[in-house]
Amino acid sequence: MQQFMTMLTLLVLYGAIHSFMAAVFLKRWVRDWMGERVYQGLYRLLFNIAATLTLIPVLYYGVREPGAVVWRADGAIAVIFILIQLVGLIGLSVSLLQIDGMRFLGVRQLVAWLNGDPLPLPDEPMQTGGVYGLVRHPLYLFSLMAIWPSPIMTTTWLGFNVGATLYFIIGSLFEEQKLREDFGEQYADYQNKVPWMIPFVRL
Repeated sequence: MQQFMTMLTLLVLYGAIHSFMAAVFLKRWVRDWMGERVYQGLYRLLFNIAATLTLIPVLYYGVREPGAVVWRADGAIAVIFILIQLVGLIGLSVSLLQIDGMRFLGVRQLVAWLNGDPLPLPDEPMQTGGVYGLVRHPLYLFSLMAIWPSPIMTTTWLGFNVGATLYFIIGSLFEEQKLREDFGEQYADYQNKVPWMIPFVRL
């Protein structure tokens, strides 16, 4: 239980740091400090680098202190679990391919800044087809499919999964608020037609 609570606490701290970096007031302060063009060219990339670096200690703890085994799947059940994880990884890859991955990482903004191209970049169109026609948050859905059906689950990684699930749920609510502001009635109509994060289930 100690490893579970420690990992869950680390995930909460990570989520708090991540949310702070994404906060509107911080972005406004960074924009004023850097200047509009530098902000548009660098902030997304720096945000992702910081998010990755702050996740490393969390993952390191999980490897160093795995905790007691909660469940161990063998035989056919283990094969089914692994197949679900593979579907999750494939779905996650497809979800990223449907959006501008280089823009998502911040690389496209960096290239535009270095080349002297106009910034900010034009708005991306709203994705509603492919896996985005299955659920509104396929990145989160397929990530959960990749982490939960582990053939061997320990208390530490159970804490990680619980924390990640809560983070995805809360993050999706904030994302939906922003998307409604960005796309208005178009996104509201999309919400009415496509399930949130569970396929074929309207909440």
